Amino acid sequence: MRRHRKTAYAGIAALAVALLAAAGCSSSSSSSSSTTPPATSAAAAPSPSGTTGGLGAQSVTNYLTYTGGKSGPANTSLTPVTIGFVNQQGGPQVIGQHATDGAEMAVKYINAQLGGVDGHPIVLDTCFIASAEEEGTGCAQKFLANKNVHVAAMGAAVIGVQSFYSTLGGAIPVVGGVAALGIDGAQKNTAVLFGDATSVLGPMGTYGKDVLHAKTAVILYPDTASATPGALATEAGLKAAGISVKMGPYPETTTDLTGVLASTGAASADMVIPAVAAPDCVNIQKALTQQGITDPKKIVAAPLCLNGQVAAALGGDFPKWTYLIASSLFGDTTDPGMIEYMKLAQTYSTPANAPDPWNIVDFGQMMTIDKVLNQVGYANLTPAAILSAVKAFKGPQALGAPQLECGYDPSAPGVCNNRSQFFEYAGHNKWIKTAGWTQPPAGD
Repeated sequence: MRRHRKTAYAGIAALAVALLAAAGCSSSSSSSSSTTPPATSAAAAPSPSGTTGGLGAQSVTNYLTYTGGKSGPANTSLTPVTIGFVNQQGGPQVIGQHATDGAEMAVKYINAQLGGVDGHPIVLDTCFIASAEEEGTGCAQKFLANKNVHVAAMGAAVIGVQSFYSTLGGAIPVVGGVAALGIDGAQKNTAVLFGDATSVLGPMGTYGKDVLHAKTAVILYPDTASATPGALATEAGLKAAGISVKMGPYPETTTDLTGVLASTGAASADMVIPAVAAPDCVNIQKALTQQGITDPKKIVAAPLCLNGQVAAALGGDFPKWTYLIASSLFGDTTDPGMIEYMKLAQTYSTPANAPDPWNIVDFGQMMTIDKVLNQVGYANLTPAAILSAVKAFKGPQALGAPQLECGYDPSAPGVCNNRSQFFEYAGHNKWIKTAGWTQPPAGD
């Protein structure tokens, strides 16, 4: 999908944020020239409905083993290990407030039970971007001035990201969960553990071909900078799988979407993909119902519509569609990793925060950072050593994909994953797993 990485990255932000929404509602650098990481038996093909969720037997349930820590609390008399943490919050546009909560949840747990890093407690040097691009510069300068910061974690940020990386100049490695902008994965000093919007939409093609046996698909989306890049990425994945695609862009101000459904032939298509954000979800669901398009297996979408306001407008529940998900699914009791996370959240998080996708992702992200720091060892912590170790991490990622390959796409050396799993929503918080961790089709 390298050709789509060059178009309208800023517009993908809303989509990248939403790719994990269902979780809350919802290696050395590769020398391979392939644009798809080599598959393992755990990720080679979709798994059938009803099988174990998450990573199955590979699920991370023992974080002491995962992080390589020491059982018991960190020694507060030892010099702390400082991790820089950036998130966009405090301003009018907040993408992932609970990214910070997820990181703090992980640090509390690590310091209380996993011995910190070689016995040293972890502290977060937080820096929040509220509304101005230059605030990213300030965060980078803050971390560079703190000689104890050898690694930074990226939460959910769109504003200030470009200036942050420009000022940082590659001096400190940055570990992300989900990249809200393509610029994150474009950096050589980053590791985006759960992938970005472009990388994790490709599996839509594999799912359509192997699970739905689809021959035709329709993609419905507002003709805006925010929606078009994701729609194009989805189109590329479908076409690579041999599926004929009809694009259905419509003017942003359109509220009656029955016309675009009729003009694209959505009723007779094998797949209907609403590439829409929350403001359009109610309209597209009403139009689908009016046109008699109600099969939840046929309607497949990234989970942008799993939003409380959408549910309220539709009578208290989300649209009954099938959703692509790039992390573990909150409440999925077939996922051993999620069961363990939910137990830990009872102690280290709050009921309101625990289901949030950013809480889940940033918890898993911080656990991997702790794993890397323990592997390097406190006495050997340097930016170069940490970057080398995180790039070499092959997975499985806690609450994420079964296999990582940072740099599998030369145009995005920091992106480490292109797998997603799929769940059908049956209503009233009932989910049916329809495909396990799935990769894009060959050639995408």
